[in-house]
Amino acid sequence: MSDPTRPISSDPSLEPPGFEMTEGERRALEMVEASETGGRKLFGWQKTLVTVIAVAWCVYQMYAAQVGDIDTLTLRAIHLAFAFSLAYMVFPFRKTPGTPQTRVPWSDWVLGLLATGTAIYLIVQYPAIATVQGGVLTNVDVYIGSAMVILLLLAAWRTIGIAMPIVASVFMLYALTGPRGLIRGDLGPQLQLHAGQTWPQVVGQLFANTEGIFGTAIGVSAQIVFLFVLFGAIFDKLGAGDWFMNVAQGALGGFRGGPAKASVLSSALNGIISGSAVSNVVTGGNITIGTMKRVGYSAEKAGAIEVASSSNGQLMPPVMGAAAFIMTQNLNIEYRTLILAAAIPAFLCYGALLVVVHLEALKLGLKGLPKSELPRVRQTLLKGWYYLVPLGYLIGTLTINPEATPERVALNTIFMMIAMMFIQEVYFGRKHGLSVQQGLLDGGKKLIDAFEGGARSMIGIAIATAAAGIIVGIVTITGLGFGLADIVQLVSDGVRNLLLGVAGLIPGVDAGAVAGFGAILIVLMMAQLIALILGMGLPTTANYILMSALIVPIIAKIAGLDNSNPVQMLPVHMFVFYFGIMADSTPPVALAAFAAAAISGGNPVATGVQAFKYELRTALLAYMMFFNPQLLLIANNRLSGLAFGDAIFMIIFAFTGLVAFSAATMRFLHRKTNPLQALMLLVASFMLIIPSHILINLGAVALIALVYFWQKASSRREPPAAVPLAA
Repeated sequence: MSDPTRPISSDPSLEPPGFEMTEGERRALEMVEASETGGRKLFGWQKTLVTVIAVAWCVYQMYAAQVGDIDTLTLRAIHLAFAFSLAYMVFPFRKTPGTPQTRVPWSDWVLGLLATGTAIYLIVQYPAIATVQGGVLTNVDVYIGSAMVILLLLAAWRTIGIAMPIVASVFMLYALTGPRGLIRGDLGPQLQLHAGQTWPQVVGQLFANTEGIFGTAIGVSAQIVFLFVLFGAIFDKLGAGDWFMNVAQGALGGFRGGPAKASVLSSALNGIISGSAVSNVVTGGNITIGTMKRVGYSAEKAGAIEVASSSNGQLMPPVMGAAAFIMTQNLNIEYRTLILAAAIPAFLCYGALLVVVHLEALKLGLKGLPKSELPRVRQTLLKGWYYLVPLGYLIGTLTINPEATPERVALNTIFMMIAMMFIQEVYFGRKHGLSVQQGLLDGGKKLIDAFEGGARSMIGIAIATAAAGIIVGIVTITGLGFGLADIVQLVSDGVRNLLLGVAGLIPGVDAGAVAGFGAILIVLMMAQLIALILGMGLPTTANYILMSALIVPIIAKIAGLDNSNPVQMLPVHMFVFYFGIMADSTPPVALAAFAAAAISGGNPVATGVQAFKYELRTALLAYMMFFNPQLLLIANNRLSGLAFGDAIFMIIFAFTGLVAFSAATMRFLHRKTNPLQALMLLVASFMLIIPSHILINLGAVALIALVYFWQKASSRREPPAAVPLAA
């Protein structure tokens, strides 16, 4: 069993004596570093330069949050300049697992300097572009802007994969070429598509205003997301992640299938401070996956449980990943409103996952770990209670104080944790005979490591949000969203007309209601499929940005929602957000599954497939939120209009539906279900998608109870297993 106090490092020379990282853990860590923080292992002055730039980025972002009056485009351009410089230094173009590069080649120095230079050029030249030139670009501006677009796509290729550059390039090609002409359909109106833009027009849209690369997405990254990522890096460096793991192991490790339940709880706790599924898999999985295998889970199931629980960490308030902050900007709501709305679905999601791993343990006949091997909960809580101080301040202030902005709260929490880091190092250093000066020096080293880790984790987010701005800018300049909405409208109208005809033949059925529900359902299913496909190659943040720009307005149009009303639009945004998160565990890409398989020694594709099965309950929950917005505390046509106490029955019915759905998809409740029992559970779960019709809800509960007692009766009728004769 791995020691939870051991720092994770892929460099053996950095590990303390007496500890040895397993080969699986090392491969998983290299995978995380290559995908999220850069795969190069630099030494000497190059490593020092990366550290200096990373720390400078952190200091600048904290300064910007402190003063609060830096020009919008300047803030975003400097943010991208830092990301450019680090991206080309630490992310190699060609990744060679097991043999990391140890220096920056001259070509990357050139590309990095050019990319950083384009951002600096815009900072210097933008006042002239906006005032003297009246927004019209000169030839030099077009050349520099073109270079930025190309270098941004190359940086995105390195940091987040090839999918985003391909999608962005296709969108730009569409903007340049049209297509021209008309598309006619027998089921709907005539559709007019745009006639094409010139390259200078495209560059002007993407480069020199706040509707393209420097749009809302990178603005949120620069203003808010960076501070929360830095908060998570410092909090983890304090030792909070290990403490969460020990608390979870001590609380749940002794129950049936206990290590899996501890994995779920620790991932939920880590999700409070980190929105990264892959890093959560590695930091928690290096302990939980081994213990799950020890009690009887297969390598694939152990890895899949860790993937499912880590992916769902992005649903946990208050951090929820970068996409959540962008969502608040899209909806024009306070962040505290969003985290309150997201609380009930997040707890339902993790509660249902606990049921899933419990059913899996029953199915496999597993036990828990001996209590003698588990941390004692009381002692563990007493040792790390002070970790709750900054976390309590962050959550409490965000949810209670309506005047507190997320960036100010995050900044104050960072200052609090910096002080805690030095106090902790001095206190424990004195207990081990070290001087105060040595304790302060150790605290400074830890802080620099945290700053560098936070900045390196932000590279991919900053580049992804900037690249997503290309797509959003093209959608704006071409009106592509309206054309797609018209095409989907044709499909929806066809389904509506078909259902009207079929339902009209059934006496006593409201054909209009059935047709309307079916039309919306088919659009949601199309959106679900698009989100999952895009998520195979895009990180959650980029996936959400693209879906919110293209698909959310279409759903709103088909459902007859007011696109400017956050009360009506929040369920739609949460719907696509949930499916974007599911994509993290969707094969064949599923980087989180590959990281888990590297630790478990299992097949990565099989691990991803199993994780996707565990994640199916998240899909049902997304539909529940859409059709029953009260789960998001929406009532009386306002956000946060429903008290938690009033939501208790809906929570119970929704949870019951998730349990039934999980049992149906896993083919196990009290015992293995036959096809009819699985169908009954599936029908019951669908009946509970809208937990507001009490008779339907009670009927669904009765159906579940019928299956349960049917299985219990069958168990009692079975003869006892034969006892083999002794040899």
